[in-house]
Amino acid sequence: MDVSQYLEIFLDETTEHLQNLNTQILELEQDSENMDTINEIFRAAHSLKGMAGTMGYKRMQTLTHDMENVFSEVRNGTIKVKAGMIDILFQCLDALEEYTTNIRETGDEGTNENAPLIKMLNDVLNNTSGAKEQPEKEEVKKSEAETDANGGKKWLDIKLNSSDRLVIGEAQKQGKKVFGVTVKVQESCLLKAARAFLVFKAIEELGEVIISSPSAQDIEDERFELDFSLVVITDVDVDKLLGAINNVSEIDTAVADLINLDSMQSNEERKSSADHAENTAKNEVKAAGPAVSGQTAVAPAADKKQAAKPSGGKPVVNRTVRVDIEKLDVLMNLVSELIIAKNSLVAASTGTSAKSGAAAQSGVNEQIEYLESVTTNLHESVMKVRMVPIESVVNKFPRMIRDLSKKLDKKMELYMSGEETELDRTVVDEIGDPLMHLLRNSADHGLESAELRAQRGKPPVGSIWLDAYQDGNNVVIEVRDDGNGIDTQSVKQKAIERGTITQEQAANMSEKEIIDLLFLPSFSTAKQVTDVSGRGVGLDVVKSKIEALSGEVEVKSKYGEGSTWIVRLPLTLAIIQSLMVVIGGEKYAISLGSIQTIEDVLPEDIKLVQNKEVINLRGSVIPIIRLDKELDVESAKGKDENMIVIIAKKGDKTAGFVVDELLGQQEIVIKSMGKYIDNKCKLISGATILGDGEVALILDANALI
Repeated sequence: MDVSQYLEIFLDETTEHLQNLNTQILELEQDSENMDTINEIFRAAHSLKGMAGTMGYKRMQTLTHDMENVFSEVRNGTIKVKAGMIDILFQCLDALEEYTTNIRETGDEGTNENAPLIKMLNDVLNNTSGAKEQPEKEEVKKSEAETDANGGKKWLDIKLNSSDRLVIGEAQKQGKKVFGVTVKVQESCLLKAARAFLVFKAIEELGEVIISSPSAQDIEDERFELDFSLVVITDVDVDKLLGAINNVSEIDTAVADLINLDSMQSNEERKSSADHAENTAKNEVKAAGPAVSGQTAVAPAADKKQAAKPSGGKPVVNRTVRVDIEKLDVLMNLVSELIIAKNSLVAASTGTSAKSGAAAQSGVNEQIEYLESVTTNLHESVMKVRMVPIESVVNKFPRMIRDLSKKLDKKMELYMSGEETELDRTVVDEIGDPLMHLLRNSADHGLESAELRAQRGKPPVGSIWLDAYQDGNNVVIEVRDDGNGIDTQSVKQKAIERGTITQEQAANMSEKEIIDLLFLPSFSTAKQVTDVSGRGVGLDVVKSKIEALSGEVEVKSKYGEGSTWIVRLPLTLAIIQSLMVVIGGEKYAISLGSIQTIEDVLPEDIKLVQNKEVINLRGSVIPIIRLDKELDVESAKGKDENMIVIIAKKGDKTAGFVVDELLGQQEIVIKSMGKYIDNKCKLISGATILGDGEVALILDANALI
């Protein structure tokens, strides 16, 4: 079976299960007795194991199987959760993340067997108290009969209580046959529970299963080795019963025997009966030949693994979005409305010849207004479909802060709010790295040592907050801490040492300008390089990533009290409201989100400060950017004419863009310029196609400022 078609679903669901495990294990660390959490972890590990097995990823399956075994014992109360065990589980999650990344990038899980981890999990299992372990072993010994001479097929006795005996006795009185059946699945079987389910299904078409050992629940949860036993009431003979079982693929052997309540047959009789049943079953399968094998396609494990690898190298990176069915219903209705609008327009245009000019035009205009209303609603609905909660990104951060707390030997706690805030999927995919860097920065540079916190009268546990909320057409994400704040003197000194600024420049710099130095590539104030920070790759990544998403980042800090990093992002990157302008005969678009006001400025109002053009607008000095010069086009306006100046803002910086003409507001669809141009020209953030088919470039106000 070719399972490569399911690769995207597998990656999507594996990521969800791993995130769920991360969250649940963190909760388990806080409350080790919570059975709901323990059950949830067991279920997630069980699901992961089944998925990995189906896809043919054996190493991943083995690791999750051992995790599941540990939690099976925790559920039974045999093992108590301890701190060391939590650390092992987190290491297992890291290993599973590594497998998932390998699968996403290459289609294969890699060659890392993670033997040390598997040994640690088995050590946890083997350290269970001997008192509980011994009776279980004895019970198994009692229930196992001797093996036969032909190769060790074993028969498991089932202990019958009085009510079981009553049911069996009643069935036998009615002339029904009651069989004890033991089924063994092949060692190479990937999904034992699935095979057992098919065996149950096959038997239930011929009779009724009244007892199973292990229990039906344990079999469903795959808590059995390779064999399980059943008591079956049926009207059919043994050959037909065994034939149905053997029709299920990946079954090694199936043996059955009539149950005699009086004597419960001796081992010798049972072995003889088992041999007969087994030989009969084998003969039946042999006689059935291709017909039986044709009913169920049996793929060897090796073939399955081969099939799991998608042909053609690297798989497509998962780009799925899960959508509420109600959102799809709205979309469907709007598409229906769109078809009605189109038909109305066609009818109106074909009917123009029969009507007078004014009446016909009025009908067409009416239909165009209706069409405009439908497309606006359609746009909003599609945007909602593209929107996903940022929860998928921020959920991994509590685990990261826990690990940093241990690594840095600082007590810290992360508080999050607004995880349900929605952002465009493309933004959510990219925002994880910048937020991770900001949190690591707060943990390492922000929060002080326990001694310094005690001196300052602060609580011993440092606090980091991550808050998200919607603000107009933007989403704001704040990362705050109650730590040291930014030591601007230290930053200034470091910049002078590096030759980034001179002593004279440093003397004239504002506090904000000094803080902005932190965003320079390879700039770090750390005294030594660690695996957490110190290389200066962090804040420059934050700035470049967020600006690439048409967002902005600003910092507020008070020395000794803490810092706040504010990230502002657009809700969507696909469709924006823009102001269309003309510069030198060419049309350009500027995002309305960046624009504050539009001013009519007289040429004599332009002043020079440090040889740069500025205007004094209601008491604020604003630098002027002549877009014709920046874009290397010739302005159509004379020097003596009034200038149209668009006042744009980026954080707390403001600038005025001089344009030739305003065309008005328009909703535009952003088209990518392609990697080649994107890398060459920072002023252009994309392009759009206008109603007349003309292409207009979109100016990046942030880059211009």
